[in-house]
Amino acid sequence: MKNTEKSLAGQRIGVFGRGGSGKSTCVVLLAKTLARSGYPVCVVDADSTNEGLARALGADKTPESLLDWFGGTVFSGGPVTCPVDDPVPMAGAHVATEQLPAKYCGQTPEGIRVFLAGKIGPLGPGAGCDGPMTKIARDFAFEPEGEAPVTLLDFKAGIEDVSRGVITSLDWVIVVIDPSYAGVRAAATLKRLLEQMHSGFLPATRHLTSPDVVELTQRTYREARTRGALYVLNKIPDPDTEQFLWQRLLEAEIHVAATIPDDPALRQAWLEGIPLHSVTAEAEAAKMARALEEKSVVVQNRRRGGADVPTKTP
Repeated sequence: MKNTEKSLAGQRIGVFGRGGSGKSTCVVLLAKTLARSGYPVCVVDADSTNEGLARALGADKTPESLLDWFGGTVFSGGPVTCPVDDPVPMAGAHVATEQLPAKYCGQTPEGIRVFLAGKIGPLGPGAGCDGPMTKIARDFAFEPEGEAPVTLLDFKAGIEDVSRGVITSLDWVIVVIDPSYAGVRAAATLKRLLEQMHSGFLPATRHLTSPDVVELTQRTYREARTRGALYVLNKIPDPDTEQFLWQRLLEAEIHVAATIPDDPALRQAWLEGIPLHSVTAEAEAAKMARALEEKSVVVQNRRRGGADVPTKTP
């Protein structure tokens, strides 16, 4: 991937999709592609249930959770609240290198930094709400010296985290679509949610008692930084399946940016808990990176020219 302007530097990219669609695979492939192209890259594991992302990236360790570093969930007496009940931004969420102990950050041979928002499992019975992990994913920003990193966030299955407002802190959304009717419908639903946000649709706030918090929540949506989405097919077994999915997605005005084939090598790597590698899949990840760069350049050029930034999700 040719990269001169580093148009994605400092941007936050969230990856969504239904369970089993291959979100983590796309995160790993894209992170490695961006790192090879000279970007500093951070990956935040924001999936509160699945494990193994750090291993798939080839990190030197699975880091300890940011939830522990921030002091734990409100349900256990800690300070980290659910963004639905308490949408107020976390204090101290922007973290410099010297502030964060090494055990909270893994690192890969390519220099990718890996963070873990938190997992439900270790919290014990009665602590099953993962809203605080979502809030960490929404607000956490690692700010090392030098060039601002691209931050990739791997979210849990479904669109619950989108509804919790995490999307407001993202520059771009990647939607991963597996070969299923449910996968196509999930992509269409997420596209509709993005369009609603861009058209001024405001979140539900009737459960909030403070007028100041209501205003803050609504302002956050009005000022959301999300510019659009990239749609990626994954686990595609053959050209006929790819063509069928393209047709169904075009009916929903969704255009596919890349197609990752069903690759036994990727499945085996996840089974063994080893770093992912696939020449074909990595070529598709390069397409994803180029598409994001091109979209970002369009937005930046419009801003420099004083024109309105397009708000319709592609």
